[in-house]
Amino acid sequence: MVQFNTKKFITEKIQQLQSIVKDQKVLVLVSEGIDSIVCSLLAYNALKENAIFLYLNTGLTRFARPDGIEKFLQKYNIELQVWDVFEKFFQILKEKTIPEEKIETYRDIFYRTVSQATSSYSAEYVIQGTILPDIIEFQKGIKTYYNVFQNDINPQIYGLKIIEPLKELYKNQVYSLSKFLKIPPKIINTFPFPFTGFITRVGGEITFEKIEKIRLLTAIVEEEFKSPNIYQAFPVLLNDKACGIINDKKITGDVVVIRAVETKDIISAKPYNLTFPKMEKMSKRILKEDPDIVKILFDITPKPPSDIEFF
Repeated sequence: MVQFNTKKFITEKIQQLQSIVKDQKVLVLVSEGIDSIVCSLLAYNALKENAIFLYLNTGLTRFARPDGIEKFLQKYNIELQVWDVFEKFFQILKEKTIPEEKIETYRDIFYRTVSQATSSYSAEYVIQGTILPDIIEFQKGIKTYYNVFQNDINPQIYGLKIIEPLKELYKNQVYSLSKFLKIPPKIINTFPFPFTGFITRVGGEITFEKIEKIRLLTAIVEEEFKSPNIYQAFPVLLNDKACGIINDKKITGDVVVIRAVETKDIISAKPYNLTFPKMEKMSKRILKEDPDIVKILFDITPKPPSDIEFF
């Protein structure tokens, strides 16, 4: 197996981007993920002032505001454009309850908004951080990715010309690039987060209340499960309710599922071996910080048959 040459890859991608884009404007889509951050730095090194960096604040992400990303990019003199579009996204996702329908709806509204942005900034191209596992799983019909355009979805529908500098890379190669580019460990070691946001971690209809709850739970889980061996750890808020008891009274409360996995290639994964004391500590903290929760479950299903994400 040929060893991945990070320096050669970066040099070739910079030349490729310059050859395609020339002196035209490009819109670079920025998210909280390492794929997106690496992609952004490649675009900046190649295109400088011709690159416009955009973060769509859908209200569905791990942080209410992208302050951390904004601060990081400022070190490179990159000005992040932030569009607050959460009201628009919540309104269109309203009453959508089927997971696949929610993802497809998200993809449509996301790229319609990106199309508006390209017109607003007079950009000719859009750069995004799609990686190889996204494409492989999409082609096999395993999973719908918001950022993969093939077969049934053509980017020209939205008037977009998409460039994907990382589309031939696996996740471990992206991590190699991130270290070569001297991205801080705090960013590199952050758990991956789906760009469709919490819609894959919240059952039923998306509401502001559910998102606030899952955001709090996510912060707890990520803080408690810091480990270099865990690829991803996150909570899931089910739409189902369960009976519980508080102060000797019967109540109906929320059900939360905790999932932690380890993987080398994302194509397959196995549940991380959580000790009982670790699970007990996690459960006690969640119940203390959110009294509406009456049941906590732990998902130990491998991929396959499960996906890494819950919904």
